[in-house]
Amino acid sequence: MIMTSDKTVSGIRQADDAIAHSHGSFFGRRKGHRLRAHHADLVDHLLPRLAIDIGQSAPAIPTTLFSPQIQNMRLEIGFGGGEHLVAEALAHPHTGFIGCEPYVNGMAKILAQIEAHNIGNIRLFAGDASELLAWLPARTLARIDLIHPDPWPKRRHWKRRFVQDATIAAMSRVLTDDGEFRFVSDIDDYAAWTLAHMLRSPDFVWTAARADDWRKPWGGYTMTRYGAKATREGRKATYLIFRRSPAQ
Repeated sequence: MIMTSDKTVSGIRQADDAIAHSHGSFFGRRKGHRLRAHHADLVDHLLPRLAIDIGQSAPAIPTTLFSPQIQNMRLEIGFGGGEHLVAEALAHPHTGFIGCEPYVNGMAKILAQIEAHNIGNIRLFAGDASELLAWLPARTLARIDLIHPDPWPKRRHWKRRFVQDATIAAMSRVLTDDGEFRFVSDIDDYAAWTLAHMLRSPDFVWTAARADDWRKPWGGYTMTRYGAKATREGRKATYLIFRRSPAQ
């Protein structure tokens, strides 16, 4: 059940104060187990061809990051093993997808899937998601997905959660009118945190009309490996969709 308490709201305010003088970052592990030889080769040779370089100026027409048939763009932040991102890219060949993931093993896994399926509509970014959002031109993205992010459960680490007032403002800037931010978490506290933050933003509207809208996955949702593990362990995920209100 999604609820916000005085304790949660108080904690939210304290965490926001702690990041008031920073962008807010996407925190994650950058290294994991040793890569297999082929995965290491993909990181060395395929990743540079797909990587977005924010050291260069953003293109005036962002879809030129992809092939000519791309009609719109989406972003997935922290794609993990890439199951959801790959499924979306295959299902929507005329949409360009940017995957942001600082964890090198996750990057290697999605590179292997891109190679295996000959996927041409994914570009990758291995850095801080907030820096990518700042680099992208305004009104660039039709949708942003954040699927099972690290909840950073300890109070002193709440400032590391991706969903903060600053990142909500950054998402608002890059989303098109009626663009969407979609969030999934099996951690009730982080779901409540996200809902509380998003509801106080004048730029977004929560689309849920009934309980099943946030209790059940949206149509076409691809379960991730982590999501399946959470289900096996008895944790129920919350599925939140927020729509960007048209700019006034």
